[in-house]
Amino acid sequence: MIDITTENFETEVIQASLSVPVLVDFWAPWCGPCKALGPILEKLEAAYEGRFVLAKINSDEQQELAAAFGIRSIPTCVLMSGGKPVNGFMGALPEGKLREFLDQHLPGEGQLQAQAEAEEAQEHLESGDIDSAIARMAQALQTDAANDELRYDYIKLLIGTGHLDQAAAALAPALARIPVPLQFEALQQWLNALEFVQNDPRGQWPLEKFDELIAANKRDFEARFARARVLMAANEWVAALDELLEIIMRDKKWDEEAPRKTFVAILELLTPPKPKAAGPEVSGKSAGGIELAGHATVQEDEQAALVSAYRRKLSMALN
Repeated sequence: MIDITTENFETEVIQASLSVPVLVDFWAPWCGPCKALGPILEKLEAAYEGRFVLAKINSDEQQELAAAFGIRSIPTCVLMSGGKPVNGFMGALPEGKLREFLDQHLPGEGQLQAQAEAEEAQEHLESGDIDSAIARMAQALQTDAANDELRYDYIKLLIGTGHLDQAAAALAPALARIPVPLQFEALQQWLNALEFVQNDPRGQWPLEKFDELIAANKRDFEARFARARVLMAANEWVAALDELLEIIMRDKKWDEEAPRKTFVAILELLTPPKPKAAGPEVSGKSAGGIELAGHATVQEDEQAALVSAYRRKLSMALN
C-alpha cells in the first residue's frame, strides 16, 4: 500500500500500472465506510501476492487528483491498468464482492507466470541470445495459450529470425479462427513473402529484372506482386507498399485482392504497439459509473504518421 500525492501520482500510479494493475482508493479520515473498506483492501493486497498494488489517495488533501477523476462520493476505487482506468466502484463493498471485482480484472497465476517468462525472453533478446529468447517465449505461450498478444510477439520473433516452420506451426491455431484476427493475417502475409523468396526462383531475382518486366508492361501484376514480396522479405516496407499500391490503382480486384490484403497486412505490422494493459479500455464513464475528467492525448511518432499516410493512400485508391 502506498499513499499517493500529486508529486508521486505519475510514477506510482500511471507508470506503475503499465506493469501491474493499481487499485486507487479515494478516502478521507472522516469517512466511516472508508474506515471499513481500507483494512479489507490492505488484506486483499497481501492475499493476492503482487497481482495488484493498492494506492490510497486522501481526497481532502489531494483535491486536484480527486477532481481529475471526477470523484463525487467516497469511498471510490478506480482500477488502473496500462496507464488508464479500466473499471471502478463506489461504496464499501464486502470482501466477497471485492474479490469478484478483482478476479474479473486481474491476471491469473498462469498469466503472471507467462508474463514473467516473456519478460525473461525479452532480456535474452536484448542480450543477443536469440535461441534462449525463443525457448522462453515458447514456454510462456504454452503456459498461457489463449494470450493473443503473446502469440503474436512469439510468431513475429520467429519470422524475424528466420524460423519459418516454427512460425507456421504457431500461427496455425490463430488462422483456424473465423474470422482470422487481422494481426495474425498480417503475420501470414509476411510469412508468405519470406516463403516466396525462399522457394520461388523469382525470390532470388535482382530488383532490376523486375523493373525491366514492369517497364515493358505496366500491368505485369505478377512481376509487381513478386517484387513487393521480395521487398517485404528485405524489410523494405515503404517500397513494398508503393509497389502494391501501383497494382491496386490499376486493378483493385486482381488475384482476389491479394495486393490490398498484403498492403493492409504491412500497415498492421508497421503500426506501433499500444501500451500493454491487463483489462479492457474504457473512456468517459467506467462500468462502475465513475466519470473521469480529461483524456490523454498521444502524439503520433514518425512511424504512426507513416501508417496514417498510407492508409489514406489506400482509401483514395479504393474510392
